[in-house]
Amino acid sequence: MTPRLETVGMDSFIVRLFDTIDEDHMPWLTAADAALREAFGEALVDLVPSYTTLLIHYDVMRLTHTEAWDLARQALHGLQPTQEAQGERHVIPVWYDESVGPELPRIAQRLGIDTQELIARHCGRDYCVFALGFAPGYGFMGLVEEELATPRLKTPRQKVAAGSVGIADRQTAIYPMRSPGGWNILGRTPVALFDRDRQGYSLFRPGDRVRFEAISREAFIEQGGDPTPLEERG
Repeated sequence: MTPRLETVGMDSFIVRLFDTIDEDHMPWLTAADAALREAFGEALVDLVPSYTTLLIHYDVMRLTHTEAWDLARQALHGLQPTQEAQGERHVIPVWYDESVGPELPRIAQRLGIDTQELIARHCGRDYCVFALGFAPGYGFMGLVEEELATPRLKTPRQKVAAGSVGIADRQTAIYPMRSPGGWNILGRTPVALFDRDRQGYSLFRPGDRVRFEAISREAFIEQGGDPTPLEERG
């Protein structure tokens, strides 16, 4: 693994660690994130990790482009992932039901299985949070088992309820707030992913692990979930 630096602006550049998406790459990206944050200190304006890269935005009043470039290279020299670089593990309760997960029966039918087996398979593995984006707190997670991979909807919905859990290709995600979206919705969680009172605001960070746990409608409501059917929401 040899980091490559690519200029993207007067005050920013990308550190490219890999060329393909792989769960095994996340410890390296997480370790690089920690090393770069420590190296840049107060000169760091923002650092955004993604699937294979990290975007560094630095303060040009503190560092020249050459100084920032050299600082990044020094921070990444001899980089090794450590156990401490691993993210948190979250267990997210989900109410899987056609009323809040309209694509649940369609995907099960395509696979020739019942919805209970589909739910069990979606809940059957830990997912890595590759990146945050699209909306505050929205974590792109994967990889869904290959057989469950489902293309995005041809026509995105104008409104997807907060907490909706969906699949798109080999990724899965949770909508943190009501928004447009084209993912295949399987269910809904009562867990708030974005909270201004939470340190860092977002429940997830890149490198975290997420496992879904099926719960009943009653448990979903008890935990603060809104059971309004997706297609009925105004």
